[in-house]
Amino acid sequence: MAAIPREIAAHDLTEPNTFLREVAEPCRPVVIRGLVRSWPIVLAATRSAAHFKDYLAKFDKGAQAEVFVGAPHIEGRYYYSDDLSGFNFSRERMSFSSALEQIVATAGGPGKPSMYMGSLPTGLYLPGFAAENSLSLLKDEVEPRIWIGHASIVSAHYDTMDNIACVVAGTRRFTLYAPETIDRLYISPIDHTMAGQPVSLAASAPPDDERYPRFREVRDQALVAELHAGDAIYVPKLWWHQVEATSSLNALVNYWWDAFRAGPDAPAAALLLSLITICERPPAERQAWKAFFDHFVFRTNGHPLAHLPASQHGVLGPLKPDNYQKICASVMQMLRGV
Repeated sequence: MAAIPREIAAHDLTEPNTFLREVAEPCRPVVIRGLVRSWPIVLAATRSAAHFKDYLAKFDKGAQAEVFVGAPHIEGRYYYSDDLSGFNFSRERMSFSSALEQIVATAGGPGKPSMYMGSLPTGLYLPGFAAENSLSLLKDEVEPRIWIGHASIVSAHYDTMDNIACVVAGTRRFTLYAPETIDRLYISPIDHTMAGQPVSLAASAPPDDERYPRFREVRDQALVAELHAGDAIYVPKLWWHQVEATSSLNALVNYWWDAFRAGPDAPAAALLLSLITICERPPAERQAWKAFFDHFVFRTNGHPLAHLPASQHGVLGPLKPDNYQKICASVMQMLRGV
């Protein structure tokens, strides 16, 4: 039997600081039951597909959306072609209203293509939606995005931002793998992707696929969460998650943000820069840099200057108020070759 993420009731999260301390800081997935059950969009979807469509239509401003369209035989499993050079679905541009109309009209219809549109900023596509369906756990500047479609499977992938995903129509199953399993997930090309992030080829393959032997070590470590309309899940950055929409008509609203950012810079930028500066150096030198990263950045054994008074920690002291700008200035000088 698969393990399940920790669950917490929405009424236990009274304000943003509680959420950061109790949910985000441990960096583990958490299911938040009933977090958005009182949203108007959830209430409309609970009444009927027609009420769901009409509720969204009142916000629609006519923007064009990209829609994934899959032939009936793929059964909503949007994926690569067999040789990984292409994909098993097509992308079409159509108005949000037209896509919504078709998705609702064909939901559950036998022999029909599957359709899916996602990651649509509500401020652009549905202005006014966020005001009626708000999440008090996050700051107002964190913009929600909406995902609408038929039954589908989105392959296991990671995001470089924290994520609160709120089911507003239908049901969803999240299957999650910890970041530490990355070396056994068999990653797809990172610059030829379906929707921005690479996926796990092994997690999408049949059980015991001989091409991915090391995946057997982590398959049973997955966490599986079943969510209904009104429920939400917090997915920390870098956690792999496969998302299955298990009803004929499904919708989700999510929020991406960096819960612990100190400035505009993202950890992913450091990873990409390391591909240039470190990854093709000799193995022995890479090990030396790894020791320095562990000591100064990951701080495996605590603060690197714990043996000195705080007044002598310099740029290894707190980032704010001064060290953030000092470090940024040094990095820019190095990048310019000064």
